[in-house]
Amino acid sequence: MKHVITKVHPKDNVIVALQNLKKGETLQYNGEDFVLEEDIAAKHKFTTVALQQGEAVYMYGVLVGKAKAPIKKGAAITTENLQHAADPYTLGKRKTDWHKPDVNKWKEATFNGFHRPDGSVGTANYWLIVPLVFCENRNVEVIKEVLIEKLGYGRKSKYDNFANQMIELYKSGRSLDDMPVDIALENDQQQRLFKNVDGIKFLTHDGGCGGTRQDAQALCGLLAGYITHSNVAGATVLSLGCQHSQVSILKDEIAKRDPNFSKPLYVIEQQRIGLEKDVMAEAISKTFKGLIDANKIERKPAPLSKLCIGLECGGSDGFSGISANPAIGFTSDLVVSLGGSVILSEFPELNGVEQEMSDRCVTDEVATRFNSLMTLYNDRAKAVGSGFDANPSPGNIRDGLITDAIKSAGAAKKGGSSPVTDVLDYPEKVTKPGLNLLCTPGNDVESTTAEVGSGANIVLFTTGLGTPTGNPIAPVVKLSTNTALYKKMPDIIDINTGSIIDGEETIEQAGERILDYLIKVASGEEKVAAVRHGQDDFILWKRGVSL
Repeated sequence: MKHVITKVHPKDNVIVALQNLKKGETLQYNGEDFVLEEDIAAKHKFTTVALQQGEAVYMYGVLVGKAKAPIKKGAAITTENLQHAADPYTLGKRKTDWHKPDVNKWKEATFNGFHRPDGSVGTANYWLIVPLVFCENRNVEVIKEVLIEKLGYGRKSKYDNFANQMIELYKSGRSLDDMPVDIALENDQQQRLFKNVDGIKFLTHDGGCGGTRQDAQALCGLLAGYITHSNVAGATVLSLGCQHSQVSILKDEIAKRDPNFSKPLYVIEQQRIGLEKDVMAEAISKTFKGLIDANKIERKPAPLSKLCIGLECGGSDGFSGISANPAIGFTSDLVVSLGGSVILSEFPELNGVEQEMSDRCVTDEVATRFNSLMTLYNDRAKAVGSGFDANPSPGNIRDGLITDAIKSAGAAKKGGSSPVTDVLDYPEKVTKPGLNLLCTPGNDVESTTAEVGSGANIVLFTTGLGTPTGNPIAPVVKLSTNTALYKKMPDIIDINTGSIIDGEETIEQAGERILDYLIKVASGEEKVAAVRHGQDDFILWKRGVSL
């Protein structure tokens, strides 16, 4: 029988509604009766005890808020009666013991990937065309127009026929209201000239000049992360010449990540060459030459230790922290146990669980860096009149994430239970196996962009409301927290973990199912929705306040 309510942690004094509940209902949990004081929507919480003003609310076993007014037992917690609160944190003691999951099933498992000279293995094979400054975006777009269609990477829009019908109706003088909806379910993919190259990706952006020198350095670091990425065969870089983000800075950042860098890298500087036609001719011809070389690389077996998994959430709801997030947290533990790397980012969404994450760091040095980055980030937000408590979006709040600490405690479940082997500041690259914490905003695209720049060759992205986010070079696997979303938006969701809420499988079973799917994606056997739709989101983080 399906449960209608659940309590996440024994210390909690709130219970989560797994379905819509009515005022006056009497519900029982662990032998105790609760009479609901009001309607409780699915994903929202009600109190297990009466609370006075100022008293603490606990969920996931941590402080997530304090009552702004008295709250009756069995009443819903809302933005009107609860305010954000989180416990302070210190260096603490190391708590790195953990229960490793059984990974015998995958001990000899492999995925078919693209082996790179630095020893990394890609889950895809892309060529990059990168502007060092926004002034070159237009030239990048011209190259895109020339190459994409000619080389077979273009897509016929699934809305072409729909648009043609409207045009014909308009020409004939008929009403558009009479038009039937006729939209193909999938885009038509052209025949590629280079069979082993998954695509050419164009990382246009609004940076490179006009901001601070630190912004230019960070941009070069991010772009270097993409150029040295295991999913990238080589790159064409377009530079104007006079911008802050100089070619020399980019090359220094590449050397930091790969001292023996040997991929094809073609730098085209417009102010040196002069005429646009000469700039375009050099860029296109060298890119074509690079593609010929990239096409010679074929997929070969690699151990699962070569996986680097990004852990992300967006459009979260009240089920995120009890279904999809802990499910990929278990997947994370499996990957770590197999010698792979995982990245947990979104520092504003670790607010309230700092002590737990700090204590899980393998050394005092690593823990101190995490604490310092968290404190500095929050202080910057407060300095402009905000703070981590302003992180939840209207959609988050509507679907049960009332305070940032509630959202954060659930978001942290993505990181499983393994020790934190390293803490990275944006846009540093992962160098150690195990769980890595990466300082990024909570913004979906900025964070996903950063995780891939740090080395993630696949991203697991949980969503409760439906978010189409993708990435230019790494497959982003979308997981729904609830079955209703999976049925409503099957075109953007790859995996449903609402089965946990429905009582059909455990967190561990879902986590194992996710790993099996990851192996297929890494081998090129499964194409995720974000890749099928060409969802190439790329946003750099200028080190201002972004929550």
